[in-house]
Amino acid sequence: MQRLFSTFANGWPGRGLLLQRVITAAVLFHSLVAHIEKTVPLTSLGLDMIASGAGILLLVGLWTPVAGAMVTIVELWTAVSQSGDPRIPAILATLGLTLAMIGPGAWSIDARLFGRKQIRIASH
Repeated sequence: MQRLFSTFANGWPGRGLLLQRVITAAVLFHSLVAHIEKTVPLTSLGLDMIASGAGILLLVGLWTPVAGAMVTIVELWTAVSQSGDPRIPAILATLGLTLAMIGPGAWSIDARLFGRKQIRIASH
């Protein structure tokens, strides 16, 4: 991950990325619940379940580039293949793509696992 991102944004930019991850995940979950409430056959929920799984990864900031790319692919497919208003899937695809490109920010599991580590040398 460190090769993908030179830094994990902190401060206001990091808070903005955290907010973007939380909102994206919340809308993905809402979409899944809305489709379940419509009593849609379970076979048609596959894409929503994949997107919600990626939303969980985005929420905690784990494997953010992969999860963002997955959201982008699923939501673009949803936008072009299903009837109805494609605006929400298009927005979610854009949010997924920006998270895949920018990264998760400092408040994420990715930053804890793959961020720069400080080496402290004990002096005698």
